[in-house]
Amino acid sequence: MENAFRSAKQKQVGALVIGGGRLFFAERKRIVELVGKYRLPAVYPQKEYVTEGGLMSYGVDFDDQYRRAAGYVDKILKGAKPADLPVQQATKFEFVINLKAAKQIGLTVPPEVLARANQVVK
Repeated sequence: MENAFRSAKQKQVGALVIGGGRLFFAERKRIVELVGKYRLPAVYPQKEYVTEGGLMSYGVDFDDQYRRAAGYVDKILKGAKPADLPVQQATKFEFVINLKAAKQIGLTVPPEVLARANQVVK
């Protein structure tokens, strides 16, 4: 993983979009550390990356997803057939920004962007 980030920095990559998935999520702390080490701006798919020190995330609000899933469980326990329930997609997303991470890589986040964030970590 270190080689990939070193190569990105050498090739003057302007920013990174980190993909989702269990492998990346399991390695989120290491990924965030490497992004910081090579001073690369990055956006992540979940707020847990920002909690680890990442710059920003934009993704599904999992708290809302779990609440909606509980509603499905309630319907099934009351007799609804799972096959009769509609498939649902995420409807709530969250945008989280970490100002400390921005400062560490010398990035100023415009006020217009901060105004759109659901949460700003200072």
